[in-house]
Amino acid sequence: QVQLTESGGGLVQAGGSLRLSCAASGRTLTMGWFRQAPGKERELVACINWSGGSTYYADSVEGRFTISRDNVKNMAYLQMNSLKPEDAAVDYCNARRDILVVATTAGDYWGQGTQVTVAS
Repeated sequence: QVQLTESGGGLVQAGGSLRLSCAASGRTLTMGWFRQAPGKERELVACINWSGGSTYYADSVEGRFTISRDNVKNMAYLQMNSLKPEDAAVDYCNARRDILVVATTAGDYWGQGTQVTVAS
């Protein structure tokens, strides 16, 4: 089992930035960030493979968000720049221990979520 703990959410003005962090209790392979806005389904925001050499971004965040990881610290990060009101959601860290590559489907391990609020 792997436990994931997110941090870094909060309230920011439109155009601002936030950096989300995800601490894993053990080794993980593919990791991703998902988000869920009220009344909407949970959606993939970004994903990174085990080495950090390959990433995937949803079209809506491409060029504004950057996913990264530190395997020594068992951490993943999501740098969010140029935030828009439509980015407001609960953001969840997700991890997989079954594959090494980028994937658009979620793995078995979830964090508790961190709220991102963007004021217009």
